[in-house]
Amino acid sequence: MSFSIATSGLNAISQQLGAISNNIANTGTVGYKSGRAEFAALYAQSQPLGVGVSGVTQSITRGGNIVSSGNALDLAISGNGFFVVRDSSGTTSYTRAGYFGTDKDGNLVNNLGMNMQGYPVDAKGNLQVGTVGNLSIKSGSIPAKATEQIGFVANFDANAKVCVDGSGNQLPFDEKDDTTYNNTYTTQVFDSLGREHTLTQYFVKNADNDWSIHLRLDGQKLDEPANSTIDVKFSSSGLLTQPTGATDLNINIAGAAPLAMEINYNGATQYGSGFSVSRNQGDGYASGERTGQQVDEKGNVYATFSNGERMLQGQLILANFANPNGLQAQDGTTWAQTGSSGAPLIGAPGSGLLGFIKSSALEESNVDLTSELVGLMSAQRNYQANTKVISTNDHMMNALMQAV
Repeated sequence: MSFSIATSGLNAISQQLGAISNNIANTGTVGYKSGRAEFAALYAQSQPLGVGVSGVTQSITRGGNIVSSGNALDLAISGNGFFVVRDSSGTTSYTRAGYFGTDKDGNLVNNLGMNMQGYPVDAKGNLQVGTVGNLSIKSGSIPAKATEQIGFVANFDANAKVCVDGSGNQLPFDEKDDTTYNNTYTTQVFDSLGREHTLTQYFVKNADNDWSIHLRLDGQKLDEPANSTIDVKFSSSGLLTQPTGATDLNINIAGAAPLAMEINYNGATQYGSGFSVSRNQGDGYASGERTGQQVDEKGNVYATFSNGERMLQGQLILANFANPNGLQAQDGTTWAQTGSSGAPLIGAPGSGLLGFIKSSALEESNVDLTSELVGLMSAQRNYQANTKVISTNDHMMNALMQAV
């Protein structure tokens, strides 16, 4: 009986050494979760039979350190959750290893060739939340977009003086004479061909709380508004009272579609400080070629272009489980759903209890090398102790046989 008990100890410790050596070997494996051999005493009713390994479990819920990398599609999860990936046969797996890139067709895949899952976008670039599928990044260029809206917010100087001549009469506006206006500011806009134009605004104070803005596009007057002029008025507390909404701007452009825009001054003020612009933003842009990709902390995937624009390509999803430790290991970095883990709880990064995404970063293995080396020495001593039991038992049997 002692032989079999000691032999069971040797077998169990051999499995423990296998788990420890596997941990040490995967110290540098991204997303790897360390395994631990769990022992259980063996009994036949009250008769001891030795020891066995009830299983090798991974520390799935314990995260590793997050380190930066130079690849924009290297991703790490800061918090709870797993990336959802699917292989060519349609089998879904869950992983913390964030090695991602694109294949020849632009599909987002991990280093094992499994497709990243998420919410795709429709033809208009609208996110299709609730529809889960393979994510991809389109190649090619982005067409030009004519400017349709301009947001302009500024503080008009309440201390500014009306521009007058020697007789005290207000000077008529002349864009070529800077003594006839108080301030000027330019905004870059684009036509339907992606050609850049300069919209210049000339700010003229008429009286207290009363201003005029004269508009020129590449030095030419606009077709709308009338006389290319917008009247602006402020309350005695410095808040904008006119215009109350967006103002239409229209002008014909040679060789392109007429340029029809809206300019909105909501938020403009008139206080006793210098003229300053806090917002000057149009929504148009020239055409551009794709230069790369980005993933933000919410998991939104963008294609980036040479014109400085970016286009939404989809949003990756994360999954969590009521019992992550119940997942079945497929290897050290991917797992499959089981009845013990429960059904996956799917959502966008940052929602609920799901973590956020860190791009250009990877989650290291959670192996504690010092603890593994200590465990290795402990297992070695236990192994030697069991061999000592067998050796002692053998000497006792030899002594017994010689006595006979």
